[in-house]
Amino acid sequence: MTSFYDLPLSDDVLDAIWDMHFEECTPVQEQCIPHLLEGRDVIGIAQTGTGKTAAYLLPILTLLQQEPHPTDAVNCLIMAPTRELARQIDQALQGFAYYMDINGVAVYGGNDGQRYEQERRALSQGADIVIATPGRLISHLSLGNFDLSRTTHLILDEADRMLDMGFSDDILQIVKCLPKERQTILFSATMPKEITALAHSIMRNPVEVKIAVSKPAENIDQGVFICNEVDKMAILQNLFKQTPPQRVILFARSKQNVKQLAAQLRRSGYNCHAMHSDLEQKERDDVMNEFKARHIDLLVATDIVSRGIDIDDITMVINYDAPHDPEDYVHRIGRTARAGKDGRAVTFVSERDRPALRAIERLLEKQVPRLPLPEGISAPDESSAATRGGHSRGRGGHRHGHGSAHGRSRGKNGGKAPQGSKNHGTRNARGKK
Repeated sequence: MTSFYDLPLSDDVLDAIWDMHFEECTPVQEQCIPHLLEGRDVIGIAQTGTGKTAAYLLPILTLLQQEPHPTDAVNCLIMAPTRELARQIDQALQGFAYYMDINGVAVYGGNDGQRYEQERRALSQGADIVIATPGRLISHLSLGNFDLSRTTHLILDEADRMLDMGFSDDILQIVKCLPKERQTILFSATMPKEITALAHSIMRNPVEVKIAVSKPAENIDQGVFICNEVDKMAILQNLFKQTPPQRVILFARSKQNVKQLAAQLRRSGYNCHAMHSDLEQKERDDVMNEFKARHIDLLVATDIVSRGIDIDDITMVINYDAPHDPEDYVHRIGRTARAGKDGRAVTFVSERDRPALRAIERLLEKQVPRLPLPEGISAPDESSAATRGGHSRGRGGHRHGHGSAHGRSRGKNGGKAPQGSKNHGTRNARGKK
């Protein structure tokens, strides 16, 4: 593994990641950062949890510090499909840029008029980095709140998700506002033909980096209950009887299912809350903050939290309904076993879920282990024949983790370390080259 301190990143960036106890690059960081520091366009095919946010933020921050750039312009635009991911990127930026004079503005929908006005004022004054969802960005552009004519860096994060959500036309409209001479970076968990076409239309001779495409981390203990639909709740309650839920996310197929499951589990005495698209943004934020603060043991959710939510201590993910798209399975279970930790993923497969399971196992290139049903619950007829999967051909997993540095932070503003870091005294040396 390459150390961050072997790369030509700026000293201020290295000091920040030292404070945050990052030491060794993940594979996507190791392969992308050198190309980005050279100013190349890069396509990164990497799933959530591989460290892709740092893979583009660290070199971009270094380039912005090294390059002369106007203070009244948007120098870097980062687009993300959801508010949740935009917020996560903004939080990472605050940590990585802690020792730098970098002005970042996060722009996303679902806020009140006061927030929109704050965004407008910040954008009109110029920003080194703008992190935005496409819809909100289009709104500001159409009102002339800022321009992108001098933007030198464009980053599309989770581009496949943006296209799935119907943002293709918005992306192309935004790109037309940018200068042709720019660095363009695209990250995607998959590389369907639509992403290939988009990349060819907006990028110049991009370097392609592929990392562990659509494969879960090896330290996720996966298992499947083959069951009847009517038995799912009984199996779930038996599972929780064996292992009381703590830091658990339960995914269901629809928001109606989520609402019903959360209500039923609360009636059974579990400390849980629902997360779905009917909630206002403030309600979503409150739920996530309560969950992160460990005031909620169990989060019952739709795929709204399968991507872009950065919580490193989820112990188990439960798929109450198997997702139709096998890519969504990877993203769901990728919420656990992050930052080098172990995790567990359990999926309930009823008759209607069996085609989804077959698709998941084709993608994984192996059969997910079957779990024994609780005593008193009968297996469905012909379950073994209907759900027979292939055998594993082996795969390489990549940990999300960051090396544990044993040095000390240099401190700023009275020894305060970047957000999310652990400050252990004063800094002597972090082993620069």
